[in-house]
Amino acid sequence: MGVIAFWQLASQTGWLSTRILTSPQSVVETFWRLMASGELWQHLAISSWRAMVGFTIGGLIGLTLGLISGLSRWGERLLDSSIQMLRNVPHLALIPLVILWFGIDESAKIFLVALGTLFPIYINTWHGIRNIDSGLLEMARSYGLSGFSLFRQVILPGALPSIMVGVRFALGLMWLTLIVAETISANSGIGYLAMNAREFLQTDVVVVAIILYALLGKLADLSARRWNASGCAGTPLTS
Repeated sequence: MGVIAFWQLASQTGWLSTRILTSPQSVVETFWRLMASGELWQHLAISSWRAMVGFTIGGLIGLTLGLISGLSRWGERLLDSSIQMLRNVPHLALIPLVILWFGIDESAKIFLVALGTLFPIYINTWHGIRNIDSGLLEMARSYGLSGFSLFRQVILPGALPSIMVGVRFALGLMWLTLIVAETISANSGIGYLAMNAREFLQTDVVVVAIILYALLGKLADLSARRWNASGCAGTPLTS
């Protein structure tokens, strides 16, 4: 609150030019104006749709590949080296190539988000499976568990905390990737709103977009943490 008060004071006294950073009061007024007109909701809905679709696609692919590599030595030999090599390429560096492939429509932004979220979920899924206590697996087998029952009651609950760590990282990368994608190649969305405002020196709108991205990222992280806390208790063994 002290920072906001100082920010407001600096703006009112003219110490801080509105061309550099507008006042908190102006940011709040702009936020309500954009909400009342429906413009903010429109851009928010588009950005959220892109983020969720890209995250779902990337998450499912990463989870599937992680399960294959984690559960099978053959799958690890087939997939892991190639995936680790691709992971070392910054996915945002592919933006020029992605624009050439997909143009600036929705496919390009969804592809980038999916690519950014795939790797942390893959790595943490693989890591979670491979770090399950071998003694626990032997005990489960002694109870007669095998195949899908072993996976459902022991392997998946044991790997779930690590998978959720991957989900948290992926959610952060989801918004980071979308911010960059929308500021470079978009005609709608929160990133586009910010870049369009920049052209007209509307710093209040730019700050609204930045705050909105921060709130969305925090909300996604809190949701993942609550899910992790409530859903990772594990399933007891049954004979």
